[in-house]
Amino acid sequence: MEKKILMKGNEAVAEAAINARCRFYAGYPITPQNEIPEYMARRMPEVGGIFIQAESELAAINMVYGASAAGARAMTSSSSPGISLKQEGISYLAGAELPAVIVNMQRGGPGLGNISGSQADYFQAVKGGGHGDYKLLVYAPYNVQELWDLTMKAFDKADEYRNPVMILGDGVLGQMMEPLIQTEYIMPELPPKQWALTGCEGRQPNVIKSLYMREGALEERNLVLKVKYDHMKGKEVMYEAINTDDAALIVVAFGIASRVALSAVRRLGNDGCRVGFFRPITLFPFPEKPLSFIAGPDKRFLTIEMNLGQMVEDVRLSVNGRSEVLFYGRSGGAIPTPEELYGVIKKAL
Repeated sequence: MEKKILMKGNEAVAEAAINARCRFYAGYPITPQNEIPEYMARRMPEVGGIFIQAESELAAINMVYGASAAGARAMTSSSSPGISLKQEGISYLAGAELPAVIVNMQRGGPGLGNISGSQADYFQAVKGGGHGDYKLLVYAPYNVQELWDLTMKAFDKADEYRNPVMILGDGVLGQMMEPLIQTEYIMPELPPKQWALTGCEGRQPNVIKSLYMREGALEERNLVLKVKYDHMKGKEVMYEAINTDDAALIVVAFGIASRVALSAVRRLGNDGCRVGFFRPITLFPFPEKPLSFIAGPDKRFLTIEMNLGQMVEDVRLSVNGRSEVLFYGRSGGAIPTPEELYGVIKKAL
């Protein structure tokens, strides 16, 4: 039997990144993700990596840009307002096709808000929070084990697609402690980083940029990037579905809200109610086709989120009018209880 260890969510992210050969981290303190830079400050020197507490979030994301351009596996982390400050740099990373992992442990907003867990950054993460036509591959773990596994996967996918990847967690997930199995990291076969800026002695110099001034050049570039994003849609969708075939009502939730919702769904199932459960693990690409396949006139959907209604728009687009889609949300860092959601779901039935 594999040995389980007890770890805090933020520390699991940091150690998983180190296991995945991350050797450059730049960040700036903000609650509730501060354990990530704290852990990295201790561990990075032990593995021959570089830790930098930058002077700002803007500096941190641009340091990640530079490290990635030189071929390093690079990561930054922050929480909602800090991620907002990084958006220009994230757009630059996507435009220059540079791999990087960005962790957002969301907190309540808007503005400085509070330090409680929230899911109000969904739009920012999946719709391209910065300027221009770009997408991030976005993972939404719901327990500490998935934080571990998906963080390691994120580095591989960032390199595979030459694209930033986001881990979208929240304050609850980052601060909670759970047992996990530290699954071994096995480096997949990935194309060599022949594009990296490693010195050009004996070869033509590489150029990394996101500025295209020739008429029509930027549109051509965006169409090339779109092919990559479409490939993600065909290959990278991840989700969990429970008892959706014969359910009259299907609860859709992601991240920490899905854990609370699943507790209520299981209790209702024990009561004999026909309730199913659907959890997107990738928020981009969103599992549109699986949801569309489930939809029909005999089913209704209830989307539960810790915001005022964001993922519900993608659920409605996926269902495309074939089923009624309801919504229940808590905002400003409010976290629903299993008992609360039990009543909400039962009423929707």
